[in-house]
Formats: sequence, structure tokens, C-alpha cells
Amino acid sequence: EAPQPALTFDLNQNAPNPFNPSTEIFFVLPDGGANVRLQIYDVTGRLVRTLVDGQVAAGEGVKIWDGRDDAGQPSADGVYFFRLETGQSALTRKMILLR
Repeated sequence: EAPQPALTFDLNQNAPNPFNPSTEIFFVLPDGGANVRLQIYDVTGRLVRTLVDGQVAAGEGVKIWDGRDDAGQPSADGVYFFRLETGQSALTRKMILLR
């Protein structure tokens, strides 16, 4: 049986985008997994929500953002950025919340 190709670190575009009331954020972590942080920021760079902060297994992952901040309050319409960071890499994508 042929060996499986090694997984590479990736952050895919969320879906749906624009979204209301929630969206799925898809990512891929390389073999061995990683200590990762997945966070949502507004256009001013303010941290809105932390979705993941800790060890995540290798492979494909998905997290749902419900358009709320860390305090549970609904976020305003507009452009947001989601950022996936490991110790070695970071990727950022843009998304739009339209209520």
C-alpha cells in the first residue's frame, strides 16, 4: 500500500461566507498535531473570540463561530479575520458577518 502524503498546515476559507448566524472554519494540522490557537479579530485588530487554545490532533479540523464574542454578546455586522497559529506558523483569512 502506498504511503499517505504528509499533511501540511493549512487554514481554509470559512463557509458560508458571508454568514449569518454561524460559520464553519476548516483547518489542517500536520502529522503529530500541534499546540494551536484559533482566534477571531475585528477590523481594528481587537480580539473578539478565542475558539481554540491548546493541543489539537493531526488531520482535518473544523470549528464553528456563532458570531459572538468571548462574553457571549453578538458581534456587529462587518469584516472579521480568523487566525490560526502554531509555534512555527500562522495563517489568517477574512470573513464577513451579515445579520
